[in-house]
Amino acid sequence: MSKKIRIGTFNVENLFARFNFKKEYPTEQLVKVVKEGWEVDKTRFIINKPVAREITAKAIKALKADILALQEVENIEVLKRFNSKYLGGRYRYKLVIGGNDLRLIDVGILSKYPFRSIRTHQFDKESPSSRKYIFSRDCLEVDLEISENTVLPIFVNHLKSMYGGRQKTMARRKIQAERVVQIIKERFGENPIEDDFIILGDLNDYLPSPGLEPLLCKGWVEDIVATRIEEEDERWTHYWADGNEYKQLDYILLSKSLAEKNLSAVPVIERRGLPLRATKYEGKRFENVGKNDPKASDHCPVMIEINM
Repeated sequence: MSKKIRIGTFNVENLFARFNFKKEYPTEQLVKVVKEGWEVDKTRFIINKPVAREITAKAIKALKADILALQEVENIEVLKRFNSKYLGGRYRYKLVIGGNDLRLIDVGILSKYPFRSIRTHQFDKESPSSRKYIFSRDCLEVDLEISENTVLPIFVNHLKSMYGGRQKTMARRKIQAERVVQIIKERFGENPIEDDFIILGDLNDYLPSPGLEPLLCKGWVEDIVATRIEEEDERWTHYWADGNEYKQLDYILLSKSLAEKNLSAVPVIERRGLPLRATKYEGKRFENVGKNDPKASDHCPVMIEINM
Protein backbone atom coordinates (compact mmCIF):
# COMPACT_ATOMS: atom_id res chain seq x y z
CA MET A 1 0.00 0.00 0.00
CA SER A 2 1.45 3.36 -1.05
CA LYS A 3 2.00 6.25 1.34
CA LYS A 4 2.06 9.97 0.57
CA ILE A 5 5.27 11.68 1.64
CA ARG A 6 5.95 15.42 1.53
CA ILE A 7 9.67 16.09 1.16
CA GLY A 8 11.42 19.41 0.76
CA THR A 9 14.64 21.38 0.92
CA PHE A 10 15.39 24.79 2.43
CA ASN A 11 18.53 26.89 2.84
CA VAL A 12 17.56 28.60 6.10
CA GLU A 13 20.37 31.19 5.81
CA ASN A 14 22.62 31.20 8.86
CA LEU A 15 20.60 29.32 11.46
CA PHE A 16 23.14 30.17 14.10
CA ALA A 17 23.41 30.34 17.84
CA ARG A 18 26.52 32.22 18.83
CA PHE A 19 28.18 33.25 22.06
CA ASN A 20 26.90 36.54 23.48
CA PHE A 21 30.11 38.56 23.80
CA LYS A 22 29.08 41.13 26.39
CA LYS A 23 30.94 44.43 26.37
CA GLU A 24 31.90 44.18 30.03
CA TYR A 25 34.04 41.09 29.42
CA PRO A 26 37.75 41.96 29.81
CA THR A 27 39.71 41.76 26.56
CA GLU A 28 41.92 38.94 27.84
CA GLN A 29 38.83 36.90 28.71
CA LEU A 30 37.36 37.41 25.25
CA VAL A 31 40.62 36.32 23.65
CA LYS A 32 40.61 33.17 25.78
CA VAL A 33 36.98 32.40 24.91
CA VAL A 34 37.59 32.78 21.20
CA LYS A 35 40.71 30.63 21.37
CA GLU A 36 39.51 27.88 23.69
CA GLY A 37 35.75 27.88 23.08
CA TRP A 38 32.87 28.10 25.52
CA GLU A 39 30.17 26.02 27.13
CA VAL A 40 26.58 26.29 25.99
CA ASP A 41 24.70 28.32 28.57
CA LYS A 42 21.23 29.81 28.17
CA THR A 43 22.43 33.20 29.42
CA ARG A 44 25.22 33.46 26.87
CA PHE A 45 24.09 31.29 23.96
CA ILE A 46 21.28 32.76 21.88
CA ILE A 47 19.66 32.18 18.50
CA ASN A 48 20.27 35.16 16.22
CA LYS A 49 17.45 37.33 14.90
CA PRO A 50 14.41 35.91 16.71
CA VAL A 51 11.89 37.74 14.48
CA ALA A 52 13.59 36.39 11.37
CA ARG A 53 13.51 32.89 12.84
CA GLU A 54 9.78 33.21 13.45
CA ILE A 55 9.38 33.98 9.75
CA THR A 56 11.66 31.06 8.83
CA ALA A 57 9.43 28.83 10.93
CA LYS A 58 6.31 30.10 9.17
CA ALA A 59 7.81 29.16 5.82
CA ILE A 60 8.60 25.66 7.10
CA LYS A 61 5.14 25.21 8.62
CA ALA A 62 3.54 26.29 5.35
CA LEU A 63 5.26 23.41 3.53
CA LYS A 64 3.85 20.81 5.91
CA ALA A 65 6.80 18.64 4.93
CA ASP A 66 7.29 15.25 6.52
CA ILE A 67 10.99 15.35 5.65
CA LEU A 68 12.93 18.59 5.21
CA ALA A 69 16.56 18.81 4.10
CA LEU A 70 18.27 21.91 5.48
CA GLN A 71 21.34 23.94 4.62
CA GLU A 72 23.23 26.51 6.73
CA VAL A 73 22.55 25.10 10.21
CA GLU A 74 25.28 25.63 12.79
CA ASN A 75 24.89 22.45 14.84
CA ILE A 76 22.43 19.90 16.20
CA GLU A 77 21.74 21.85 19.39
CA VAL A 78 20.68 24.88 17.35
CA LEU A 79 18.36 22.71 15.28
CA LYS A 80 16.84 21.05 18.34
CA ARG A 81 16.16 24.41 19.93
CA PHE A 82 14.72 25.84 16.71
CA ASN A 83 12.42 22.83 16.39
CA SER A 84 11.16 23.10 19.95
CA LYS A 85 10.94 26.89 20.23
CA TYR A 86 9.76 27.91 16.76
CA LEU A 87 8.22 24.77 15.25
CA GLY A 88 6.38 23.51 18.30
CA GLY A 89 8.41 20.30 18.31
CA ARG A 90 6.69 19.02 15.18
CA TYR A 91 9.73 17.01 14.07
CA ARG A 92 10.74 14.09 16.25
CA TYR A 93 13.94 13.31 14.37
CA LYS A 94 16.69 15.89 13.90
CA LEU A 95 20.10 15.51 12.34
CA VAL A 96 23.15 17.71 11.80
CA ILE A 97 26.69 16.41 11.43
CA GLY A 98 29.46 19.01 11.51
CA GLY A 99 31.02 19.33 8.06
CA ASN A 100 33.87 21.13 6.32
CA ASP A 101 32.63 24.71 6.21
CA LEU A 102 34.76 27.16 8.18
CA ARG A 103 31.68 29.29 8.83
CA LEU A 104 30.07 26.26 10.52
CA ILE A 105 27.14 26.15 8.12
CA ASP A 106 26.20 22.51 7.86
CA VAL A 107 23.53 20.41 6.19
CA GLY A 108 20.84 18.70 8.25
CA ILE A 109 17.43 17.08 8.27
CA LEU A 110 14.13 17.48 10.10
CA SER A 111 11.96 14.38 9.80
CA LYS A 112 8.82 12.74 11.09
CA TYR A 113 10.30 9.42 10.03
CA PRO A 114 13.21 7.71 11.82
CA PHE A 115 16.69 7.40 10.42
CA ARG A 116 17.61 3.81 9.67
CA SER A 117 21.17 4.63 8.65
CA ILE A 118 23.36 7.73 8.36
CA ARG A 119 26.55 8.22 6.36
CA THR A 120 28.70 11.31 5.96
CA HIS A 121 30.90 11.97 2.92
CA GLN A 122 32.66 15.01 4.35
CA PHE A 123 35.97 13.13 4.46
CA ASP A 124 35.96 12.17 0.78
CA LYS A 125 39.09 13.45 -0.96
CA GLU A 126 39.94 14.08 -4.60
CA SER A 127 42.58 11.34 -4.45
CA PRO A 128 44.21 9.13 -1.79
CA SER A 129 47.23 11.44 -1.69
CA SER A 130 45.21 14.68 -1.65
CA ARG A 131 44.72 16.77 1.48
CA LYS A 132 41.71 18.56 0.02
CA TYR A 133 38.19 17.45 0.84
CA ILE A 134 35.75 17.29 -2.06
CA PHE A 135 32.67 18.73 -0.39
CA SER A 136 32.48 22.30 0.88
CA ARG A 137 30.04 21.03 3.51
CA ASP A 138 29.00 17.39 3.04
CA CYS A 139 26.91 15.03 1.00
CA LEU A 140 24.81 13.63 3.82
CA GLU A 141 23.41 10.20 2.98
CA VAL A 142 20.43 9.11 5.10
CA ASP A 143 18.03 6.18 4.82
CA LEU A 144 14.61 7.15 6.16
CA GLU A 145 12.36 4.41 7.45
CA ILE A 146 8.99 5.16 5.86
CA SER A 147 7.60 1.82 7.00
CA GLU A 148 8.97 -1.49 8.16
CA ASN A 149 9.54 -2.56 4.55
CA THR A 150 10.09 0.81 2.88
CA VAL A 151 13.28 2.88 3.07
CA LEU A 152 13.84 6.18 1.27
CA PRO A 153 17.51 7.07 0.69
CA ILE A 154 18.14 10.81 0.42
CA PHE A 155 21.36 12.70 -0.30
CA VAL A 156 21.48 16.23 1.14
CA ASN A 157 23.89 18.64 -0.53
CA HIS A 158 25.12 22.21 -0.34
CA LEU A 159 27.63 22.68 -3.13
CA LYS A 160 30.37 25.30 -3.45
CA SER A 161 28.96 28.83 -3.55
CA MET A 162 29.42 31.28 -6.41
CA TYR A 163 31.15 33.74 -4.08
CA GLY A 164 34.22 35.01 -5.93
CA GLY A 165 32.60 34.56 -9.33
CA ARG A 166 30.45 31.91 -10.97
CA GLN A 167 33.02 30.84 -13.54
CA LYS A 168 35.91 30.83 -11.06
CA THR A 169 34.01 28.50 -8.73
CA MET A 170 32.46 26.31 -11.45
CA ALA A 171 35.23 23.70 -11.45
CA ARG A 172 34.74 23.04 -7.74
CA ARG A 173 31.01 22.43 -8.15
CA LYS A 174 31.74 20.09 -11.06
CA ILE A 175 34.07 17.98 -8.93
CA GLN A 176 31.42 17.83 -6.20
CA ALA A 177 28.66 16.92 -8.67
CA GLU A 178 30.84 14.18 -10.13
CA ARG A 179 31.41 12.76 -6.66
CA VAL A 180 27.65 12.71 -5.95
CA VAL A 181 27.25 10.67 -9.14
CA GLN A 182 29.95 8.27 -7.93
CA ILE A 183 28.24 7.92 -4.56
CA ILE A 184 24.96 7.00 -6.26
CA LYS A 185 26.68 4.44 -8.46
CA GLU A 186 28.54 2.94 -5.51
CA ARG A 187 25.22 2.54 -3.71
CA PHE A 188 22.92 1.42 -6.54
CA GLY A 189 25.11 0.37 -9.46
CA GLU A 190 26.08 1.90 -12.80
CA ASN A 191 22.53 2.46 -14.05
CA PRO A 192 20.18 2.95 -11.08
CA ILE A 193 16.96 3.47 -13.05
CA GLU A 194 14.94 1.08 -10.90
CA ASP A 195 16.00 2.44 -7.50
CA ASP A 196 14.10 4.92 -5.34
CA PHE A 197 16.19 7.81 -4.01
CA ILE A 198 16.27 11.61 -3.90
CA ILE A 199 19.17 14.05 -4.27
CA LEU A 200 18.28 17.50 -2.95
CA GLY A 201 19.63 20.72 -1.55
CA ASP A 202 21.24 24.02 -2.50
CA LEU A 203 23.44 23.26 -5.53
CA ASN A 204 24.50 26.92 -5.76
CA ASP A 205 24.20 27.22 -9.54
CA TYR A 206 21.57 27.64 -12.21
CA LEU A 207 20.98 26.07 -15.60
CA PRO A 208 22.66 25.68 -17.98
CA SER A 209 25.68 24.84 -15.86
CA PRO A 210 28.81 22.87 -16.78
CA GLY A 211 29.33 22.41 -13.05
CA LEU A 212 26.00 20.66 -12.50
CA GLU A 213 25.90 18.84 -15.84
CA PRO A 214 27.59 15.65 -14.56
CA LEU A 215 24.70 15.23 -12.14
CA LEU A 216 21.75 16.60 -14.08
CA CYS A 217 22.50 15.05 -17.44
CA LYS A 218 22.01 11.52 -16.15
CA GLY A 219 18.93 9.74 -17.40
CA TRP A 220 18.28 8.36 -13.93
CA VAL A 221 17.35 11.62 -12.16
CA GLU A 222 14.74 14.30 -12.87
CA ASP A 223 15.02 17.94 -11.83
CA ILE A 224 11.34 18.31 -11.00
CA VAL A 225 11.44 22.11 -10.64
CA ALA A 226 12.74 22.46 -14.20
CA THR A 227 10.50 19.80 -15.73
CA ARG A 228 7.22 20.21 -13.85
CA ILE A 229 6.77 23.94 -13.43
CA GLU A 230 5.49 24.94 -16.85
CA GLU A 231 6.48 28.61 -16.83
CA GLU A 232 10.26 28.93 -16.94
CA ASP A 233 10.00 32.35 -15.34
CA GLU A 234 8.43 30.76 -12.24
CA ARG A 235 11.19 28.24 -11.47
CA TRP A 236 13.43 30.58 -9.48
CA THR A 237 14.13 29.78 -5.82
CA HIS A 238 16.66 32.49 -4.89
CA TYR A 239 16.98 36.26 -5.22
CA TRP A 240 20.44 37.86 -5.39
CA ALA A 241 20.05 41.57 -4.69
CA ASP A 242 23.53 42.66 -5.87
CA GLY A 243 22.90 41.32 -9.36
CA ASN A 244 19.10 41.67 -9.25
CA GLU A 245 18.92 38.03 -10.33
CA TYR A 246 16.19 35.47 -9.80
CA LYS A 247 17.54 31.94 -10.31
CA GLN A 248 16.90 28.32 -9.39
CA LEU A 249 19.63 27.30 -6.94
CA ASP A 250 17.60 24.79 -4.94
CA TYR A 251 16.87 21.35 -6.35
CA ILE A 252 14.89 18.19 -5.73
CA LEU A 253 16.15 15.44 -8.02
CA LEU A 254 13.87 12.42 -8.03
CA SER A 255 15.30 9.13 -9.22
CA LYS A 256 13.78 7.93 -12.49
CA SER A 257 11.92 5.21 -10.62
CA LEU A 258 10.32 7.67 -8.17
CA ALA A 259 9.62 10.19 -10.92
CA GLU A 260 7.76 7.63 -13.03
CA LYS A 261 5.68 6.59 -10.03
CA ASN A 262 4.70 10.24 -9.49
CA LEU A 263 4.11 11.68 -12.96
CA SER A 264 1.41 14.08 -11.77
CA ALA A 265 3.34 15.43 -8.75
CA VAL A 266 4.25 19.13 -9.04
CA PRO A 267 6.67 20.96 -6.70
CA VAL A 268 5.67 23.89 -4.53
CA ILE A 269 7.96 26.91 -4.10
CA GLU A 270 7.14 28.94 -0.95
CA ARG A 271 8.03 32.62 -1.50
CA ARG A 272 6.16 34.44 1.27
CA GLY A 273 9.28 34.65 3.44
CA LEU A 274 11.35 36.56 0.88
CA PRO A 275 12.32 40.17 1.63
CA LEU A 276 10.26 42.91 -0.02
CA ARG A 277 13.21 43.87 -2.22
CA ALA A 278 12.48 40.71 -4.25
CA THR A 279 9.83 42.58 -6.22
CA LYS A 280 9.35 39.90 -8.86
CA TYR A 281 7.23 38.09 -6.31
CA GLU A 282 4.09 40.19 -5.97
CA GLY A 283 2.14 37.92 -3.63
CA LYS A 284 1.51 38.24 0.08
CA ARG A 285 4.35 38.08 2.60
CA PHE A 286 4.42 36.66 6.09
CA GLU A 287 3.88 39.18 8.86
CA ASN A 288 6.96 41.27 9.82
CA VAL A 289 8.88 40.60 6.59
CA GLY A 290 10.96 43.71 5.82
CA LYS A 291 12.54 45.28 2.77
CA ASN A 292 15.87 43.57 3.47
CA ASP A 293 15.37 42.11 6.95
CA PRO A 294 13.79 40.37 8.73
CA LYS A 295 13.07 37.55 6.32
CA ALA A 296 12.82 33.76 6.26
CA SER A 297 15.88 33.42 4.02
CA ASP A 298 17.27 34.59 0.70
CA HIS A 299 16.23 31.15 -0.59
CA CYS A 300 12.74 29.74 -1.03
CA PRO A 301 11.88 26.33 0.40
CA VAL A 302 10.83 23.77 -2.21
CA MET A 303 8.57 20.78 -1.55
CA ILE A 304 6.95 17.93 -3.46
CA GLU A 305 4.41 15.33 -2.39
CA ILE A 306 5.11 11.83 -3.67
CA ASN A 307 3.69 8.34 -3.32
CA MET A 308 5.91 5.55 -2.09
